[in-house]
Amino acid sequence: MTKVDSKGRIVLPQEVRERLGITPGTEVDVHEEDGRAVVEPEDDPDDVLGRMERLVEETSERAETTPPAEGADPIARKHRDAVRSGAENDSSE
Repeated sequence: MTKVDSKGRIVLPQEVRERLGITPGTEVDVHEEDGRAVVEPEDDPDDVLGRMERLVEETSERAETTPPAEGADPIARKHRDAVRSGAENDSSE
């Protein structure tokens, strides 16, 4: 059993660190979830960028086949059209 010291520090058991890929210097997120303290390694920046790139690709593919929302707010339509125009200009360069 792990104990909390007077400064609130704990030592994660080695087997837990190994399973989670937590090595010295790994940043972790500590938060409360359903009355429990949860420790999770922060996402690797390269993983985050990879997920973002995949989402952008998926969204771009769907945007070409998805019809615009009918009855959209005029300001929302203007913004949508400006974004599309900017995207078209970027892709033609």
